[in-house]
Amino acid sequence: MNPDAAARTRAAGVAYAGGAYVLWGVLPLYFLLLVPTGPWEIVAARVLFSFVFCVLLLTFTRGWCRILAIVRQPRLLGWTALAGVLIYVNWQVFLIGTLSDRVVETALGYFINPITTVLLGVFVLHERIRRLQWVAIGIAALAVVVIILAYGSFPWIALSLTASFGVYGLIKKKIGPAVDAVSGLTLESLWLIPIAVVQLVIVAHTTGITFGSVGAWHTALLLFAGVVTAVPLLLFASGARRIDLAIIGMIQFITPIMQFLTGVLILHEPMPPERWIGFIIVWVAVGVFVVDLLLTRRRRPPLPI
Repeated sequence: MNPDAAARTRAAGVAYAGGAYVLWGVLPLYFLLLVPTGPWEIVAARVLFSFVFCVLLLTFTRGWCRILAIVRQPRLLGWTALAGVLIYVNWQVFLIGTLSDRVVETALGYFINPITTVLLGVFVLHERIRRLQWVAIGIAALAVVVIILAYGSFPWIALSLTASFGVYGLIKKKIGPAVDAVSGLTLESLWLIPIAVVQLVIVAHTTGITFGSVGAWHTALLLFAGVVTAVPLLLFASGARRIDLAIIGMIQFITPIMQFLTGVLILHEPMPPERWIGFIIVWVAVGVFVVDLLLTRRRRPPLPI
């Protein structure tokens, strides 16, 4: 590949991945527009409307042959089902955190997520990691302990988010290129339809369904939840194919930074000194992690043109 073409490919990859993380960063504000709809109804809408959007996308791009190829492989189907359960947990916890004035805690989860991914690589994939990565892991663990002891509460939202998305990413890595982004999200949403239906039935018999009853604008936003869910995932998949993981690892901090700023500056969530201390320690861990990525990238020999 000539230098100009390689530069264009990298630029496109950064743009796609950056777009995905920016969209994920503004999701809390989008979901807050859906109030008075609760987290259980919103997640059900995300599942159902994501499935509809993916079906339309597959039909438009003539991608049903890829779905049929996956269906013929029970092992791949099983992985997509497990991925669906994990992304459901991630979505549900994220919505509970966002709609209960805990956006800052959701940001904490995504700050820790890259380090969680490294740990999963060590203990599940038996990968070897560098000394600075171990230092970052130790500092992040210290931050969690500080938040629990000093702040007086267990950060279950943050840890649930980082665990669910970390394992989800691990499954995506194991599946590899055998399942493309659109087919994967279609199947993951398909497996979750029964859960979404049960949730809607429970909501209908308790707080009541808000879809179609609050106003045209609110109904349109709920319908758009499928697009909001699918587009960042598709952008991320396009970006990841064009740039290496070191760049992805640095870009992904866009999301928690935006969520943290949203929680503190826009939603005015409380930040007592104990929480600031915990976050500062997390940011030190993130800094060590990014320095390691930069040093490793610099030491790599240039790719042949």
